[in-house]
Amino acid sequence: MENEIISYFEACQREEGSLQKGMNYRMGGSYSVLLMSVRINAPYRDRIEDEGLTLIYEGHDVPKSGEIRDPKSVDQPELTPKGSLTENGKFHRAAQEYKRGKREPEVVRVYEKIRPGIWSYNGLFALVDSWKENDGRRKVFMFKLVSVEDTSSQQTNRLQERRRQIPTSVKQEVWKRDKGRCVVCGATDELHFDHIIPFSKGGTSLSADNIQLLCARHNIQKKDKIQ
Repeated sequence: MENEIISYFEACQREEGSLQKGMNYRMGGSYSVLLMSVRINAPYRDRIEDEGLTLIYEGHDVPKSGEIRDPKSVDQPELTPKGSLTENGKFHRAAQEYKRGKREPEVVRVYEKIRPGIWSYNGLFALVDSWKENDGRRKVFMFKLVSVEDTSSQQTNRLQERRRQIPTSVKQEVWKRDKGRCVVCGATDELHFDHIIPFSKGGTSLSADNIQLLCARHNIQKKDKIQ
């Protein structure tokens, strides 16, 4: 469920495997999984645009080793030493094949790190583009993903006044304010970021004043009611 709060362990259980790599091509068989972070001092230059509808995701570095002490000084790899595709290469190939009309866009589940041990499920995104750019030291891969909900929209204006996606800064503020607990019963598990005035009734995602923490039980009970 979008805006669900989940631990790293729970995310691994859901995906039935380790998420240590961050980039996991076809981990779910019919979809891929990405872990992202826009927190200060995050290791990669991920960013969120269009108020949550678009993600720009940086590819991953070569592993640190005795020969490579500083992965940030080395071009991000497309191939492994044995010549097979890295995760960068797999995502890049999928994006380029989509752009050439050879396949449908790769569907990706995105988990965002909110704070140590706390993640937010950001929903499904479609991988629509990829490219290489110089970050000032070396060449890196960049990937563009758009929300699946947005790709199905028939509207030509993608920038609506209100968005369902809750910005990272708002999530962090709400988590701190509500002390990581359901505001109704104080539960600390199965939490969700909930719109106080529902998005469907005009509630904004852009202000912490309209977002609260609810456990799954109270989130389901509320549905689209204005309390």
